Amino acid sequence: MRTSRSARAGQYVALLAYLLFLALPFLWLISTAFKPPREVGSLHPTWIPKDPTLANFRQAFDEQPLLHAALNSLIAALGAALVAVVLATPMAYVMARHRTPLARAATGWVVVSQAFPLVLVIIPLFLVLKNLRLINSMPGLIMVYVVWALPFALWMLVGYVRAVPPELEEAAAVDGAGRLRTLVSVTAPLLAPGIVATAMFAFVTAWNEFFFALVLLKTPEKQTLPVVLTHFIGAEGVADLGPLAAAAFLATLPSLVVFALIQRRITGGMLTGAVKN
Repeated sequence: MRTSRSARAGQYVALLAYLLFLALPFLWLISTAFKPPREVGSLHPTWIPKDPTLANFRQAFDEQPLLHAALNSLIAALGAALVAVVLATPMAYVMARHRTPLARAATGWVVVSQAFPLVLVIIPLFLVLKNLRLINSMPGLIMVYVVWALPFALWMLVGYVRAVPPELEEAAAVDGAGRLRTLVSVTAPLLAPGIVATAMFAFVTAWNEFFFALVLLKTPEKQTLPVVLTHFIGAEGVADLGPLAAAAFLATLPSLVVFALIQRRITGGMLTGAVKN
């Protein structure tokens, strides 16, 4: 009993340490965003600003087009999430229900493709988009985000599809429903938590992505928010920490809002009681 309690206490301590490890950079970012310049450059920094101010936020909006860049990021992230989910859902269904050697090979390729570094694929992608005349365009950037998010989206949804009891689809087939009708009317509603989680993953990935946007978007009015944040760093590498922290804090809010709004949907579990014994 004592060993079990000690092990559980150790787990809680490790979890708390991990949460602090994740939270401290974000808390420091918030603290810096509300500090005046003299506190930002102080040799004895404090967690809580002594003289909190909103001047960093006003300066950030005055210096850079944050709202326009945020709109570009929103369009790219929503477009990528929508297209990735629409493509991945039927593909995941086929891969999960038809476990042929080709499906297993496709699943293995999905896992292996996640190990490819960005630098390895950026030149082929750039050449393809150049031939399609999609360089420096939002559709081209969305296409790249979909290609990059689709393998992991497939991997996620295959697991969710396999968790759906096949008896439900068999019952729908007995009632005369075809494959497409079964997927739309029976399987898809039960996959809602998985679809939402996959869309969230694709949205957050596209919202935070920097490298592809930096390479593919040339004109300032089309740049996304992560690229615009680099403009707070001067030519000599000196960063304007106050406005940069304020802008970075605002850039993290959409991801936090997305998690807050749909976390119940992800963990709800819609399969409870779907099959009667």
